[in-house]
Amino acid sequence: MTARQPGPGSVDEFAVTTGGAPDPGDATWEDAPAPAVSPSEGVTPVPAARSVRRYTAQVARRRSGAGLGEVLGDVYYAAVTTAIGLGVALGVAGQLRTSLPHVPDQALSTGVSLPTVVAVVAVLVGGAVLSLGARLGPVGAGGAEATWWLGSPVDRRGLLRPTARRLPVAAGVVGAVAVALLDGGLLADHGIGHVLRIGAAAGLACAALVLLAGLAQSRGVPRRTTAVVGDLVVAAAPVLALVAALAGWRVTALPDVPAAVLGVLVLAVGGLAWWLDTRLGRIRGRHLRESGSVATQAAGAVVSLDSRELGRALSDSAARPRRRSVRRMRLVRGPVSAVVVADLTVLLRSPRHLVQLVVSALVPVVVVVTPQLAGVLGVVAAVLVSGYVGMLATAEGARRAEMAPVVDRLLPLSAARVRRARLVVPGVAMLLWSVVAFTAIGRWEGEPVPWLVLGAVSAPVWAGAAVRGAYRPAPNWQGPLVSTPMGALPGGVAGVLSRGPDVAVLGMVPVVICVALGTVVPTLVVVQAVASAIALAFGSSTSTKTMMDRLAEATEPEKGGGR
Repeated sequence: MTARQPGPGSVDEFAVTTGGAPDPGDATWEDAPAPAVSPSEGVTPVPAARSVRRYTAQVARRRSGAGLGEVLGDVYYAAVTTAIGLGVALGVAGQLRTSLPHVPDQALSTGVSLPTVVAVVAVLVGGAVLSLGARLGPVGAGGAEATWWLGSPVDRRGLLRPTARRLPVAAGVVGAVAVALLDGGLLADHGIGHVLRIGAAAGLACAALVLLAGLAQSRGVPRRTTAVVGDLVVAAAPVLALVAALAGWRVTALPDVPAAVLGVLVLAVGGLAWWLDTRLGRIRGRHLRESGSVATQAAGAVVSLDSRELGRALSDSAARPRRRSVRRMRLVRGPVSAVVVADLTVLLRSPRHLVQLVVSALVPVVVVVTPQLAGVLGVVAAVLVSGYVGMLATAEGARRAEMAPVVDRLLPLSAARVRRARLVVPGVAMLLWSVVAFTAIGRWEGEPVPWLVLGAVSAPVWAGAAVRGAYRPAPNWQGPLVSTPMGALPGGVAGVLSRGPDVAVLGMVPVVICVALGTVVPTLVVVQAVASAIALAFGSSTSTKTMMDRLAEATEPEKGGGR
């Protein structure tokens, strides 16, 4: 006897192609398209990869229930949101350009020029694209793709082609938009043709970087190695700006990109894409599953508005699978020191966070040595933005403890004491950050010592904001949803996402006032110390209420009792 081959439209064929037996009452089974595998003389031929992809997509569309109108509506919302975002970004860049302080021509001969800063930011974008491309892929297969496609006897190249194109295209779009906005909105020293050519060149360069990361993946190079290379490029960007300032190197304007150079870049990107396509079948299934799982985790974090999960996905994707050395934890003398040493170990074992902390500390230095940016607005923006970015790098231990609090609950410490212990590493790290940033501001103002004191007093604000943001509750997706251009979002999501940034912004008000006045007022130093104490109290609190609610409760008179 011979085994029965699944016929067209049979239950066996449906189970093979969709991963399970169908429901007889399911409309998908009744209206199922022609099978991708058709028997011929008792032998089932191997289907083409394109037919498998088309069949899977068609079944997914049928089961999703989304019609053509909904798809067009989503495309419309995406196009309108993108256009509005680009318009707002271009307007902000133009407003920033008009708000920059007027600098005499003789002052422009010293320090870093604004085009040099834009060129350095372009290098930083390239490094970030390479790092993110390596962490998210560049080529991967997650979820159902890894389960049903990789184990099938189908040409793997055809199955992976859409995935291999996704990240290079996204990187090219991001790089082109970012550099074009900087050139057209911040510099605005050339016509629209120059801006478009610069953006096209940046987009092609970013796509080429991701394709090179994919080629490295096909040759067995660990994704961690490629990600570390990207992180080093990001770290080298501000150092390059400072070296240019010390050596007197200046870029007077971004060079125009001839059409011939664009043609060469197009050919190079096309050649890299073809080369990667020829090597897609050589990527191991284990590597594809790892990359796909990271991309799926990151996409889920973005959809659910969980920045902590996104950070964990990006950090764990480049972590070493095993370590050859063991830390003896000799500094541990009790439960409090165990928490502190654990947080410090997490920070030291994350190269991405170390680079993030160093780069954020150098941003105020680059701003104050750039005459066209060294104004009140530029310095305040540099302190707040770079301080917040550096703060996020110091609280990885607290974020992991919020996700898995099992170890913390085994310690003989209360929840409040555990959170107070987790303030130590962010506080010390941001103190070092403040030394670098406020030294640069003090040299710019001419009085380094008072600004160093102000920076040291304001460092606890960042620690309190970091721990408060790490332990913030998740949005309530079970409650009523609000319709937005980005989709349905839970009510009160803004209040959840603001936990952490609210403490940082309000706690740094004395620093902002001192920068606006151009001097450190002793009274504001005392106010800053009080603000830092309040920030530490909020950071170590286990209350789930918002800061505004707690302040309102504290100011309300006590109810009840005799008069």
